[in-house]
Amino acid sequence: MKGCPAVFIGVMIFALFCAAGCTESAPVEQSKGTVTIGYVLWDSEIASTNVLGQVFEKAGYTVELSAVDAGPLYQAVADGAVDCTVSAWLPGTQANYWEQYGDDLVLVRKNLEGAKIGLVVPTYVSIDSIDELNTVAENFDGKITGIEPGAGIMANTEEAIDEYGLNFELVASSSAGMSAELSKAVDEESWIVVTGWTPHWMFARFDLKYLDDPKGIYGGEEFIGTLARKGLESDKPGVYDILTRFSWTAADMESVMLAIENGASEEDAAREWIDAHPETVAAWIGTA
Repeated sequence: MKGCPAVFIGVMIFALFCAAGCTESAPVEQSKGTVTIGYVLWDSEIASTNVLGQVFEKAGYTVELSAVDAGPLYQAVADGAVDCTVSAWLPGTQANYWEQYGDDLVLVRKNLEGAKIGLVVPTYVSIDSIDELNTVAENFDGKITGIEPGAGIMANTEEAIDEYGLNFELVASSSAGMSAELSKAVDEESWIVVTGWTPHWMFARFDLKYLDDPKGIYGGEEFIGTLARKGLESDKPGVYDILTRFSWTAADMESVMLAIENGASEEDAAREWIDAHPETVAAWIGTA
């Protein structure tokens, strides 16, 4: 029994040595800091923001996502309440917000080109132009199914109703609500006209077409831009550098959107795309 204290002390020293060794060989990884990303609740921007957020996490940052309407989003970036967004539809769709806040923003780059907005119908609808809508208004119950009231495309559509003299009511909803109404109509092969945009998963799932816009209310080809608050480049150069490299294709974005529509969570859909594109992600982070 006299040897027990010595044995106990020896065991304790050994345990402390192991603990110290373990701590040294597996240090706790410190975050490089926090990056805040704002976005609008369009399916396209949910996809891009969740992918970018996980890219920043892979690069060692803590990420905070904030979903708001388009107007408050521009204001939040301009005021520095959030660091950045990849949800800017320009030059037409969100032109009014750019005019209001653009002087206080940094347009980092175009992160997706070839975007488009307009009025969309299933291909079984027999008209092809906005100026034909009044001739078949009863087939649509005299309504255009829209999204959030603050979205730029809603303002465009109000203008289209005035300019074309349409006997239609624009019904505000949400991105998800519009998609649900479209899905139901296609299942029943009933007529519907919605505010639509590309990229969107609905073009991968359904046979759809844009109605021609001879008055050019919806503009031409759009791009989706990355905006940053002023000072981000100097405050968080690593974050800014990733933003300068982040860009992808409509097919990339639509694959993430479709995975979400098919039941995957936003996080899982983004993670699946990231896991399938390691070289692209490495290039964005700057480790390729």
